[in-house]
Amino acid sequence: MNAQSMNPQSTTLLIIGGGPGGYVAAIRAAQLGIATTLIEAEQLGGTCLNIGCIPSKALIHAADEFEKTRHYAGDGGESVLGIRVQSPRIDLAQTVRWKDGIVHKLTSGVTALLKKNGVQVVKGWAHIIDGKTVEVKREGEAPLRFICQHLLLASGSQPVALPNMPFGGSVINSTEALSPSSLPQRLVVVGAGYIGLELGTAYRKLGAEVSVVEALDRVLPAYDEDLSKPVAASLQRLGVQLHLGCTVQGLNANGDAVRVRNAQGEESELAADLVLVAVGRRPRTEGWGLEGLMLDMAGRAVKIDDQCRTSMRDVWAIGDLTGEPMLAHRAMAQGEMVAEIIVGKRRRFLPAAMPAECFTDPEVVVVGHTPQHALQAGLDCINAAFPFAANGRAMTIESTDGFVRVVARRDNHQIVGWQAVGRNVSELSAAFCHSIEMGAVLEDVAGTIHAHPTLGEAVQEAALRALGHALHI
Repeated sequence: MNAQSMNPQSTTLLIIGGGPGGYVAAIRAAQLGIATTLIEAEQLGGTCLNIGCIPSKALIHAADEFEKTRHYAGDGGESVLGIRVQSPRIDLAQTVRWKDGIVHKLTSGVTALLKKNGVQVVKGWAHIIDGKTVEVKREGEAPLRFICQHLLLASGSQPVALPNMPFGGSVINSTEALSPSSLPQRLVVVGAGYIGLELGTAYRKLGAEVSVVEALDRVLPAYDEDLSKPVAASLQRLGVQLHLGCTVQGLNANGDAVRVRNAQGEESELAADLVLVAVGRRPRTEGWGLEGLMLDMAGRAVKIDDQCRTSMRDVWAIGDLTGEPMLAHRAMAQGEMVAEIIVGKRRRFLPAAMPAECFTDPEVVVVGHTPQHALQAGLDCINAAFPFAANGRAMTIESTDGFVRVVARRDNHQIVGWQAVGRNVSELSAAFCHSIEMGAVLEDVAGTIHAHPTLGEAVQEAALRALGHALHI
């Protein structure tokens, strides 16, 4: 029996894609009593849980711990803490198994939550017939056909390849970089954005020789220079070779080096056992019939309004498919909102704060307006930064690089932005978001008692400094 002749199944909400946006939408919809079907061809959890956010942070942590032991062994100089170890080594296979164990635990948890809430999960490749009909091809089984009232598109994104250096052989993307079978002696990273620097730094700490090639003139070019400077300094201390203002021309004839051209047009070669291309991601729009819906597009992304509605009635889109910012927490919030709108709740996706983080060394977090963005938006703002060099907790964890910066309106002191660079500053993002979403002013943060000694004291001190009376600087 083919899909044309079989009786289609009916569902109220059909979701294509089981990543953070899709599975959160499914759970919330089921909680609200909506008959929900979720289609996913690969592992539940999408890029984030399987080949992105979670495994990369696990690898980064392992690399950090190994780098510490090498430092204490004398590779990085004598330890001021008095710790001495001998001949540290890493079992990379065990590291990967540990990382995979975390991924399995989380994806199994997602599976259990979907089952507990009564979501029908179908493993297979979705192909859109029309805005109400989807066919699912399953490996080794007959295809299924579904008819739905609401169709939610959550197909995510995929790595961008370079035309002159396609993926394959020694040229890999972040997915392959997260499950190394062995450590390359020489790794060339193409792209100095957060993905390239996170993984490049991890590989360097594990012992590889790492070179980073970036077309623009500094690392993390999407972030302001004050935030990227401490990261660049850390890369240099680690021995990562930076080739800024350079473009990649492809591999050499032997395939064992990357041809690079600088701003003056001079070409050179960087020896490479492995090349990680990390020049960005693009919405996953091809191969599943999306084009047949003829939706309005914004470049390569599906165009949506502030309720995640597309140009076709009852067809919704969330997450990376809808373009930047491609963040798992954005997709989750959008998915939850769509489920609530479907049952009649009044919701709009208009967040006052959207945190963006880089798990580099040191970490970077940006929430709301930077001083430059505020100026471009026509806001008259004041800003002030408090350095971790003056923070007691930062001293006790040997990490005094970086700062916390606050941006607030000059007239009423309402906080419109926070930025930080330093060790573990990603954990400050919740406090940053709360203050902006709740409309806090500088006096609110400055007058709140912050625990001592913590990195969070730098948040209070930044607000105090913006008011003109910092206590510890």
